[in-house]
Amino acid sequence: MKLSDVDLYNPDNFVREVPHEMFRVLRREAPVYFHPEPDGPGFWVLTKYEDVKSCSRNPQLFSSWLGGTNIPDRDGEQLDRMRVLMLNMDPPKHRQFRNIVNKAFTPRMVKQLEPRVRGMAKRIVDRVAHKGECDFVSEVAARLPMEVICEMMGVPNEDREHIYDLTNKLIGFDDPEFQSSPQDAEVASLQMFVYASKLAEKARKHPGEDLATALLHAEVDGEHLSELEFNSFFLLLAVAGNETTRTVTTNGMLALIQHPDQRRRLIENPKLIETGVEEILRFEPAVHYFRRTTTQDVEVRGQRIRKGDKITMWYPAANRDEEVFDRPDEFDIAREPNDHLAFGVGEHFCLGSNLARMELNVIFEELLRRIAKDIELAGPVRRLRSNFVNGVKEMRVRFEPETR
Repeated sequence: MKLSDVDLYNPDNFVREVPHEMFRVLRREAPVYFHPEPDGPGFWVLTKYEDVKSCSRNPQLFSSWLGGTNIPDRDGEQLDRMRVLMLNMDPPKHRQFRNIVNKAFTPRMVKQLEPRVRGMAKRIVDRVAHKGECDFVSEVAARLPMEVICEMMGVPNEDREHIYDLTNKLIGFDDPEFQSSPQDAEVASLQMFVYASKLAEKARKHPGEDLATALLHAEVDGEHLSELEFNSFFLLLAVAGNETTRTVTTNGMLALIQHPDQRRRLIENPKLIETGVEEILRFEPAVHYFRRTTTQDVEVRGQRIRKGDKITMWYPAANRDEEVFDRPDEFDIAREPNDHLAFGVGEHFCLGSNLARMELNVIFEELLRRIAKDIELAGPVRRLRSNFVNGVKEMRVRFEPETR
């Protein structure tokens, strides 16, 4: 493959697999690469580990607020709506909003949640173990993160499928199966906001030990959150808390199916599950990239990047940087050290990383103990058409049914 063959803008290039060959070419020949953009000004691509870290840790130079965190530019009104999401804020405002919910995701709080999450994981596997075949995405991977974040937010059982469907539409913005037009995303956002308003009203009347109640009582600069800020917070937590862990659970099981020797190691030595989860996160992270916008002229590896330019950080590429990871394309469930960037780094380091790690450890413990010994694909893997989310839409698997 030549540098001229690289195209990270077209989501079709991510449907069959993550384009790791493109990332290898970029790391080798153009680690700071100016990528053309149809109907746009173009964007810079960072594929080296240290460059991604440096960009992430310097929000004064590389802003989330100026242009948002996706490649396409938005007009004034759209950009204003996006800036209400914590994901698209810079410090100090980002830290103020993050501090509102930070304590719900600390290691201590996550440890308190663990027994309930184990119970949920057991019930999820109970529902499929006797069948011998299932769609791993919808029947297993999607279930645990959806149940956990909905319980944390105070969303009742009967509404959780509705939230799940809306998050699919919001994440699948380049996949015609989930969105037929840009208006679909706006409708899904509106429906999510309508639901958030109802949830806020319920939390006002019946306050509880949940995140919805905590958000209602939170203050930023002495002011309670506006309705728009509350709704945006709910949307972000619902999407981020659901989609990313679902994606990594699916990607992890696929990697274990494709590497049966590593799966056997985990089954024979469950103590390796913790390092195995870290390797899954490195090998197939949930998100392909995030965008920043430069606040002034800057130089990266000798390339002059002008003020206002778009710059994108590619996590699957950084996680396989040959200068950082030994045998980067090998899947090794005992890999140590493993300082991957699947959760980002710096100002926007994933708020839910402790929760995600716990969920992944718990669900894989249950799966490896009960149905993973002889698990195999039972049909083609259908990937999400997206250069943003490293997702799978459908993955049918078969295994020896568990006797009731």
